[in-house]
Formats: sequence, structure tokens, C-alpha cells
Amino acid sequence: MKIALVTDAWLPQVNGVVTTLVELVRELESLGHQIDVIHPGQFKTRPCPGYAGIELAVRSGKNLSQKLDGLAPDAIHIATEGPLGWGARAYCIKKKIKFTTAFHTKFPEILHAALNVPLAWGYALLRHFHKPSSGVMVPTQGVLRMLDQRGFRNLRRWTHGVDMALFAYHEQPTIYPLLGALARPVSLFVGRLSYEKNIEAFLQLDTPGTKVVCGVGPLGASLQERYPLVRWLGNLPRDELALVYAAADLFVLSSKSETFGLVMLEAMACGTPVAAYPVDGPLEVLGQSSGAALGGALHHDLLTAWYRALAVPRHEARNRAQVFSWTRATRLFLEHLVPVRSVLPAGPD
Repeated sequence: MKIALVTDAWLPQVNGVVTTLVELVRELESLGHQIDVIHPGQFKTRPCPGYAGIELAVRSGKNLSQKLDGLAPDAIHIATEGPLGWGARAYCIKKKIKFTTAFHTKFPEILHAALNVPLAWGYALLRHFHKPSSGVMVPTQGVLRMLDQRGFRNLRRWTHGVDMALFAYHEQPTIYPLLGALARPVSLFVGRLSYEKNIEAFLQLDTPGTKVVCGVGPLGASLQERYPLVRWLGNLPRDELALVYAAADLFVLSSKSETFGLVMLEAMACGTPVAAYPVDGPLEVLGQSSGAALGGALHHDLLTAWYRALAVPRHEARNRAQVFSWTRATRLFLEHLVPVRSVLPAGPD
């Protein structure tokens, strides 16, 4: 199958959406499918306001249409709701062809946290964006229920996976050479240093040992100034990041707005248990068995979750991560795609 994947999030950006799409493309190609990724690097770009390191395509409409015409794909999947996503949406509506979309990020929560934009406004815009989609792929059952309650339709559950070879298991926490020996336990956060990640809930935890943070973002400079005792590593290549996961005693996800939280799976694959709030992403990744999380701990009090996660055996974290495979995730993705030749009826967008 020839698939056009349109995304505003792509390399060299570093985030969970990019990681998910890169892994998906690799898996699809290994199955013999032809994947053509349309991304900002193929167009003129401008920096995303407030998010250094993220470039958005500008004036892409004509070139985007020409690319899609030239590709003549069997299926079109629009992964993001940025400029390229809107452009591809307009193309498909104009051509009266079907397409699928994905809901990766709670942008309304980001806008609310950064600019105090009412959540209802953000979700109204996204509901309009996804309305013509023949299938909106959603990473968790919790997010699917939330979107359904907000009036989204054609929702399809699509889980993600983790590279179990790259994020190798370690029975005991290791030593990451660039950091040397640290006071234990080592608590790790990986993610963008931005408003929606609620990272200060992690940084303010009164816990023993050492806190380590991997990531960059608009809050980076101010956070480093206010928390000088934290070890700040910035962005790391994924093979290096795997070594950092393995060196941690536990991983802390402080965000309350994660649609999935791929970083949790990566940590758990290395044997590092997770402490998180009981919200959509963590509830999906950690799951529940007899009221207890698998591979970590969930609690509305993050400190309580921290102490409980510290007691989780590393092999339990690894076992939970093994439930999530890219083979299964890719099979679901293919099942949710729709052929472009299934013509849409004429009507308003």
C-alpha cells in the first residue's frame, strides 16, 4: 500500500509524536508498504511562537497539493492539526476523498496553560478539524471517552509501542558515565520543559537522592536557574537516552495532560518503574490489576506514587512494557486507514 503521512511534527524535532511516527514508518516499511512523509522540512518554515526548536510550514498549500497529486497515494493519514494538517485536510475535502487523522496532543490544555485560552474554544476548533475525518485515531480509551463526550465522532483506538531492543532491560540501575555516581535513588523526568508538562510538581517533590531531567523547552532557562541542584541533561540521542533510563531508580511523569506518554514505556522497558498521576496516559500504560498499577504506581498525590513506585521490582516494569509492541500498533493503524478512492459525498467542511 502507498500511504501519504502528513505531519507538522517530524525530525529533527524531539517529542513523543515524532518518535511514534518514526517507529510507525519503520514498521510499515518493514512490512513492504511505501510511506511518503510530508513534513515541514520540505517547505519554507517559521519558528512556532513560544516553542523554540519547532518549525512550522508556511504558505504550503500549493506545494502540498502538488506533492499529494504526484504521490497518488492509496491512503492519506493526517497526523497533526498544524499548518500542514489543515492544508492536507483542505486538499482532501476539495478532492472529495477520504482520509484519517490522529489525536496525539491535548493542544487545548497547552493553550489553556500557556495563554489561558478556554478549553471549550480549543476543543471546538479541534472538533471542526477532525469532523470530516473517516477515522480519528486516539491512543487511549480514556482519551477516546473524553473526545466522544465532547462531540468528536469516528473515533478509533490506536495504541503505541516501544523498541524493546533499544531500551534494553537492566536488573539493577546502572551508572550513566556522563553523570557518574549519583546519590540514590535517582528520579528521572524526560520530556519538553513546557507549560503542559507540570514539571514543577516533580521538581518540588521532597524526596531523597538526585533528580535528573532530560529535555528542552520554553521553560528550560528559568527552571534551571530556580532548581540548580537538579542535573539537567538537555536533549540526548535515543541510544544515550536509553542509558539514562537504565541509570534511574524510578521515572516520574508529572503531566496531567498526556494522551499516552511514550517515555513511560521506554523507561519501563529498561526496568525503571514509573510514578504518575492516575490520568489518561498513565492509566493506559500502567493499567490496573486488582486495583494496583502494573510496572509502577499511580496516585493523586505524586509523592505517594513516588514512594510506591520505588518499591516496584524492575522486572515487573519490563514485563508491563512488553505488552506494547509496534507490530500490534502498526496492525491497528493499517486496519483504521481508509482508501482515498472511497469518495466523500459533497457537502460543507
